[in-house]
Amino acid sequence: MKTWFRIPLWQRVIAALVLGVVTGLLWGPGSESIKIIGDVFIASIKMLVVPLIFFSLVSGVAAIGDLRKLGAVGGRAMLLFVVTGQIAVWLGLFLGTVIQPGIGVDASNIEMGPVPEPSGEGWRQMVLSIIPQSPVQVMADVNVLPLIVFALLIGIGILMAKEEGEPVGRIFDSGSVVMQKVTIIVMELTPFGVFALMAWVAGNLGYDALIALAKLVGLNYLGCLLIIFVMYSAMIKLLARLPVRDFFRGIIDAMAVSYSTASSNATLPVTMRCAERNLGVSPSVSSFVLSLGATINMNGTAMYLGLATLFGAQVFGVDLSWTDYFMISITATLGAVGAAGIPGAGLIMMALVFGTVGVPLETIAFVAGVDRIMDMMRTVTNVSGDATVATVVAHMTGELDRAELISADDV
Repeated sequence: MKTWFRIPLWQRVIAALVLGVVTGLLWGPGSESIKIIGDVFIASIKMLVVPLIFFSLVSGVAAIGDLRKLGAVGGRAMLLFVVTGQIAVWLGLFLGTVIQPGIGVDASNIEMGPVPEPSGEGWRQMVLSIIPQSPVQVMADVNVLPLIVFALLIGIGILMAKEEGEPVGRIFDSGSVVMQKVTIIVMELTPFGVFALMAWVAGNLGYDALIALAKLVGLNYLGCLLIIFVMYSAMIKLLARLPVRDFFRGIIDAMAVSYSTASSNATLPVTMRCAERNLGVSPSVSSFVLSLGATINMNGTAMYLGLATLFGAQVFGVDLSWTDYFMISITATLGAVGAAGIPGAGLIMMALVFGTVGVPLETIAFVAGVDRIMDMMRTVTNVSGDATVATVVAHMTGELDRAELISADDV
């Protein structure tokens, strides 16, 4: 048992991931029987999402100590989220235009997956849904975006109350510490959950759907890799002025967990741990930026929504103008922001983007069968982007401990 715990978590996770894939391919659909282990893991880690975000975000805002500093941290983070999101969408549009993955696809040979029902909400309703009319209901429904708005308001209220708000601030500080300890306990289940989930995915997906959509899957991975190793690397090197190799070594735990779970929210505890312990990001910046980024910083999803829209347009022969491209860039960014940080959420947001430019919703059924294998890579991109922005903002605001980053060699 002691030997097991001496092995770094990320090595145990990677070993479980590989073993799970091999087991699934050999076992086939029978791997469904061990999916319960993965379900238990996902349920356990989702249990942490609401209290962790709420306590961490309120504590992070209150720890900033000054509303002017809050504006500096939040303003920089939001600017980076928007700029990188737009770059990601246009990268997806570029790849889809050049490679044209939908040309020559025979829809009759593809097994259709379930088509999610569009929400039917207009932009006004989307804006109103951000305001938490009932914070308790928001927490019960795990509706993360309005939860973040409520947590931000509580944190700002503590700052505005000054000395009188300090007792409440200490409660949230204590709650944040307790949730981090609970997180450490749950994280030890990761290798077992990853093994079961990957065996289930590999055993039930099969090769036929992957062959039919090989171009789309490949472009999804290519786009995500370009975002991670070109855009994020440039940000770390040029904006944060840190060694790129050490940065990625510091977040490898979060990247491994995000790939296996395909959930930004589920990976949030690991991402926060990596940012603070391996990258040297201060707890106040880490709690604020990462909690915010887990919901609204979805560069991998934004890139994919642009790519998938062109795929559908090519399959069904829909001609798109430059105006349509700009509409895709806007709605894909908004769709990525509105997507929940859970597996498969991108499928729901496709309806928003497709409906804007007249791409048939049947396109969603094309990709539903292989969405999971692509969603995993998109989530790695999203989580890596959260860590990147947190590190850059920490550097800009003087909240980065470079000595901690150097010690990541021991991770």
